[in-house]
Amino acid sequence: MGKLTKNQKSVASKIEAGKAYTLKEASQLVKEITTTKFDASVDIDVRLGVDPRKANQMVRGVVSLPHGTGKVVRVLALCTPDQEAAAKEAGADYVGFEEYIEKIKGGWTDIDVIITQPALMGKLGPLGRILGPRGLMPNPKSGTVTMDVAKAVKEVKQGKIDFKVDKTGIVHTSIGKVSFSADAIRDNAKEFIDTIIKLKPSAAKGTYIKSLYLSSTMSKGIKVDTKSLDEI
Repeated sequence: MGKLTKNQKSVASKIEAGKAYTLKEASQLVKEITTTKFDASVDIDVRLGVDPRKANQMVRGVVSLPHGTGKVVRVLALCTPDQEAAAKEAGADYVGFEEYIEKIKGGWTDIDVIITQPALMGKLGPLGRILGPRGLMPNPKSGTVTMDVAKAVKEVKQGKIDFKVDKTGIVHTSIGKVSFSADAIRDNAKEFIDTIIKLKPSAAKGTYIKSLYLSSTMSKGIKVDTKSLDEI
């Protein structure tokens, strides 16, 4: 095994083996153990006591983070001409319909979120094989298929994210950047966790939140004491 670098030794000394930290402590610690030269993302991983294979135990939702994600989100608004001006004003990076349908058919996917109207979803169906694997297909449950495109664009730009539990029972998402203050990281994590708790399926039995970790890009995971969540 190779020798630890000076940075690695410093990080290792800050995390106590086997210790579970309060959310407040973890939010500060994740900043201290991040040594990347770029503004790393702060990620949260929550293991839930659910069986995602059962439809009545699926956990999926949306949350508006109070301090945003810190990321530049590229939004494509596929809408009718009467909604184009409002979508642009709300901050959509690309607005239109037919021309972007053709671009996507040609392989263009340089976007993070697509928002569209219910009446236009029929024409997006054939694009499923392109958009689906990339997580770009609009979905009413995530608020990306809506009658009010401008409102949805604004919410996404301000920090609204959608999430769902994966097949192993884990919900993973980014909730900010290391450059955020510890309080901002904690606020965003709290909002996300509160939303997860509200979405607890009635069919889920036993311990709902089994484990919770905060980490940043390329950093170690910091275990959060789930008992401390009662205090947030």
